[in-house]
Amino acid sequence: MTQQGVRWTADQVLALAPDAASRKAGSKLGAAGPWSEAGSSDEGTVWGLCKGSGSKPYQTVVDIADAAGPAYKCSCPSRKFPCKHALGLLLLWAGGDGAVPSAEPPEWAEQWRAGRRKHAEEKRAAGASGSSAPGDPEAARRRAQRRAERITAGAAELEQRLTDLLRGGLAGAEQAGYGLWEETAARMVDAQAPGLAARVRELGAIPSSGPGWPVRLLEECALLHLLDQGWLRRERLPDDLAATVGSRVGLPGSADGPPLRDRWLVLAQYDTSDARLTTRRIWLYGAKSDRTALLLSYGAAGRAPELALPVGLALEAEVSAYPGAGQLRAALGEQFAPPAPAAIRPRGVTAAQAAARYGEALRDDPWLDSVPVTLDGVIPTPGAGSWQLADADRGSALPLTPSACSRPGLWRLVALSGGAPVKVFGECGHHGFAPLAAWPAGAGEAVPLC
Repeated sequence: MTQQGVRWTADQVLALAPDAASRKAGSKLGAAGPWSEAGSSDEGTVWGLCKGSGSKPYQTVVDIADAAGPAYKCSCPSRKFPCKHALGLLLLWAGGDGAVPSAEPPEWAEQWRAGRRKHAEEKRAAGASGSSAPGDPEAARRRAQRRAERITAGAAELEQRLTDLLRGGLAGAEQAGYGLWEETAARMVDAQAPGLAARVRELGAIPSSGPGWPVRLLEECALLHLLDQGWLRRERLPDDLAATVGSRVGLPGSADGPPLRDRWLVLAQYDTSDARLTTRRIWLYGAKSDRTALLLSYGAAGRAPELALPVGLALEAEVSAYPGAGQLRAALGEQFAPPAPAAIRPRGVTAAQAAARYGEALRDDPWLDSVPVTLDGVIPTPGAGSWQLADADRGSALPLTPSACSRPGLWRLVALSGGAPVKVFGECGHHGFAPLAAWPAGAGEAVPLC
């Protein structure tokens, strides 16, 4: 199928937006008014000129057939990927009303596309020839050993601080304020254990956070103690569990699993941010393997990660798994065809089975916040000040997470259901269920909810 035969929906385009502001601004540019000389090619290039505030229009081009997902180039000064002009151009193209006709790309668009393809070919050739050989393995071993020693020292210090906290009583945590936790987190950063630092910062937000906070603080302290002890005794752990502990502590890993080729449905994509980093999570489902995989991509503070895939489309590609017990994270490898519509839906389970699946996953990874789950035949139902997803013909239900109840995606899910059962994909954990995508009864593509 040529790219001209593959039309995305507006929801699939807007799911690529790095934030709500970009989604809103891009929607305003999805009409023909500000655009001129727009066109698209069978090779997967879409381009156009968008009138801005200056005298010269912005040159915008998108490669929708790029192996790592859509790639964007715009002459505007925005640091977001994709910018509002790229989103608007894709919305115009997705409309399929002739506003973006089939044509030969202009020189500026073709130059950019050809440059990207050439760079990708050179990278593949370099990998095949082995020119990117690893450095001195002995030096790498020494660096890893030095880092492990620093993390061990940091873990031992953290154990002492947790002991002091419990001996002094949890009430002292409320009086000490957040500064104590931030100072402890900084010590873990110095020890090159960013995973420990992140969990310490989460502890600092619990005191005085509402009724029952001492119980929550004690639970989180216990999990942090378990992680500390796992690192300090990692030589005694099974290899998979030791890899999980290393990942949770903050050691970098690599996708060393064998490549798995499949037709991967893009289930969901969303970003989380803090003062240091923006993390993008992309969930995939393999039609033949019946496996769910997680792609992670990162951007510096204030910048969206570059990897983006359209929700609801499927791509023929290889993914390689990261090591670790129950690990779902994978790296996207070679892509054999661009994203295209596909009648793929993951198998669903009941609400009770979803809760049991999370419990089973905790045996492999006690620090796991949630697991990906597809619920079959559930109805969004209001409860006592909240919402839940109730099985249509069974007596079980899952509460929605507080954050899910405050997002616009909840009302989209309610409207999609209309009181009838729907299939919903999301993350199920100790806070409840967070819906990320849903399918209407009968035929239809996934509707993003995040």
